[in-house]
Amino acid sequence: MIDGSIGMACKCSVERRSVIYCNNLRDFCFDRERRKFNRKNLRNVSTIPIFKRSFSRWRPVSGKSCILSMDVREKSRSTLFESSKHKRVPLYVMMPIDSFGIDTSGAPRIRKMKALTISLKALKLAGVHGIAVEVWWGIVERFFPHAYNWSLYEELFKLVSEMGLKLQVALSFHSNVHLSSRVQGVSLPQWIIEIGRDNKDIYYRDQNGFPNADYLTLGVDNLPLFSGRTAVQCYEDFISSFASKFDSLMGTIIEEVCVGLGPSGELRYPAHPFEDGRWQFPGIGAFQCYDKYMMEDLRSVAWQEGKPDWANKGPPNVGDYNSFPTDVPFFEDGDGSFLSDYGHFFLEWYSDRLVRHADDILGVAANLLGKYSAKSQGLRMVAKIGLLYWWYQTLSHPAELTAGYYNTAFRDGYDSLASIFSRHGAALQISCFEMLDNETPQACLCSPEGLLQQIKNASKKRVVELTGRNAHERFDEAGLKQIHSNCYDSQEETNLFFLVTMSRVFVHKRRWKISEEKRLLSYEHNRA
Repeated sequence: MIDGSIGMACKCSVERRSVIYCNNLRDFCFDRERRKFNRKNLRNVSTIPIFKRSFSRWRPVSGKSCILSMDVREKSRSTLFESSKHKRVPLYVMMPIDSFGIDTSGAPRIRKMKALTISLKALKLAGVHGIAVEVWWGIVERFFPHAYNWSLYEELFKLVSEMGLKLQVALSFHSNVHLSSRVQGVSLPQWIIEIGRDNKDIYYRDQNGFPNADYLTLGVDNLPLFSGRTAVQCYEDFISSFASKFDSLMGTIIEEVCVGLGPSGELRYPAHPFEDGRWQFPGIGAFQCYDKYMMEDLRSVAWQEGKPDWANKGPPNVGDYNSFPTDVPFFEDGDGSFLSDYGHFFLEWYSDRLVRHADDILGVAANLLGKYSAKSQGLRMVAKIGLLYWWYQTLSHPAELTAGYYNTAFRDGYDSLASIFSRHGAALQISCFEMLDNETPQACLCSPEGLLQQIKNASKKRVVELTGRNAHERFDEAGLKQIHSNCYDSQEETNLFFLVTMSRVFVHKRRWKISEEKRLLSYEHNRA
């Protein structure tokens, strides 16, 4: 994602007026804070310590922070770059959301070319290493299947290269038309939208039947519904065309390719849609598996497990988008909860389909991009996951569960994801590098630091490289120190960092300085 005004790591959150720093949110949570979770000790669960660092605000079940022990090992295809405390972490700046789009004639174009050129020059002078650019499926293959128009990106990449900057390219198979009301977004391809008019089940649906048209449901990954192609084949053909068109830049100017895996480019379900008011922070979100293709798959798996009673519906008593865990029986620890046999079955199925989705797409991407890994310093393939940190200090982690991450106080949901990334030699991009636990509303039991550390631990175990980004546009000292700390973590060093997003402050060279001692680009406030 590019929009720095969004308040959660996966950028599907609320706009800046509703982010976690707002005082009105604390008032909103006040009454809820007085309610206590029913935290019975759970027996017969094999656990291991989760963090070496202190995690003082974790709400334990039996006195220790713990997760379910997992004993899976795989040989990694990843090769870690040289790690050193003195190594510089390259800084990329993400292009603004309104940098390019479709004009009234239907042609792709770069907006405000003169201003963009000045900004790129200023960034180069400030010491920025490169620019992160989203390459939209809805722009390149807009009107007809296999009709790829790369002209906009040829022009943009040439400009970035002439400025002496490198590129990180995010292959974006989602839409961002609902991301912000302030700018015109990019839709899915028109020919996909036409198919969706006749078959709305190509999109995710919630339990009330409302669709989310920002990304194709993973239920159609292997169904030939798109002019004879499956969704995965559409993504594969797009990646192949991209690699062929920009072959001469791969591994040199284009140093990294981020493969989109879901809404906002992240591997997750669109469980927290803020664009139409259905969800607001810190709601738990809603499961997104009620299109007919996902439900057919659920029925098939339930019958295979000999549980036909589980075949025709998702879990009951799951609340709605804006519920709190205390209001929702499924996210408590009683009968019929996430700890029940059915709860385990459903969450395993729901998260497993997300893991398979990543496996399929990263597999084809690795086959197409792998040949560039030996050029120059090598092309890095990356994919993103969301960082849903609110309610992280509860037993159930409901915001993560609805997004497809089967991560609870008793189960590590990120090990299986890291395993898939490792298998295909992909690096992992995560957010919230600037966030501190003490800046979040206590009533929402947040822990961006704890969740970030858990994902780092899973990545280290699976030998997966990390890249990071911030969730909010901020230039205060505390935020910058936290970014520096996360980039140079003694246990898991970050290979590069993305600053979200390019804004007007970046075009003024006098506001920037390079700190050679700390190896961190810092911001000097203009006191004039």
